[in-house]
Amino acid sequence: MNSGFNGIFAPLTSPFEGDSISTEKLRENIQKYNEFELAGYVILGSTGEAVYISDEESEKLVETARESASPEKKIIVGTARESTKITLEFTNRISSLNVDAALVRTPGYYKSKMNREALKEHFLSIADHSKVPIIVYNIPQNTGISVDSELIIELSKHPNIIGLKDSSGNLSFLSKIIPRVSTEFNLLIGAGSVLLPGLILGGCGGIIALSDVAPALCVKLYKLFLKKKLEEARNLQLKLVPLNEAVTQIFGIPGAKYALDLIGYYGGPCRLPLLPLNNREKKEIKEILTDLNLI
Repeated sequence: MNSGFNGIFAPLTSPFEGDSISTEKLRENIQKYNEFELAGYVILGSTGEAVYISDEESEKLVETARESASPEKKIIVGTARESTKITLEFTNRISSLNVDAALVRTPGYYKSKMNREALKEHFLSIADHSKVPIIVYNIPQNTGISVDSELIIELSKHPNIIGLKDSSGNLSFLSKIIPRVSTEFNLLIGAGSVLLPGLILGGCGGIIALSDVAPALCVKLYKLFLKKKLEEARNLQLKLVPLNEAVTQIFGIPGAKYALDLIGYYGGPCRLPLLPLNNREKKEIKEILTDLNLI
């Protein structure tokens, strides 16, 4: 796959102090992440509570990320809005901030009308006029919409659609796509539970929330794969399953942010209506991190 987006990308959380974004806390977190061999960062992804953040706040977060990231780190920005027009406007708004790609999820509010033709028109219209390359974001568990494999194959032929982040966790879906797209098309695994299988099938890297909390272990897993140390990689993949489930399916972003607080980063609160963890949930997170020697 395309060497430009190989490796592990951390989809960063958006720090809040009270109900205000904290660019300083984001800067501090990124300076710590810079010590790891991450390929780059995703700002305003699902883990970043993007749907709860205004355009003005979003722009400040992206500016801070670009200023704070090491020069070699790529910056991918989630730019999706519900309409094609507003998505394109925001995508081009952040294009001046020296970002490397825009991550565009499927619009999902009018999901009964988001058929293949509507999604095709949406992504092609954005790609035709975007000033930055587009990565299609398939996350059906959040949007209720799944981009079908045939559409991804068709979209991959557009010169400004450079990749797919697939968070479905469906390896069959990936298996249908990989043999029929160019080796220049970046296939990024979005589900930490299938990172290694996805890489083995032909993925070029991953954008996984797990790497926010365990960046060193995620990079290690990727390197083991590259070195063809598959048995060791398999064991590490299995070892990471409980933490991945905790910060995605079970406790979600509140769990990820609490884990960050425990390991020495700034997690802080989520924005309502996301609620903080209760004491029982906090205890479970602590036990998982302890088992992995992260605290």
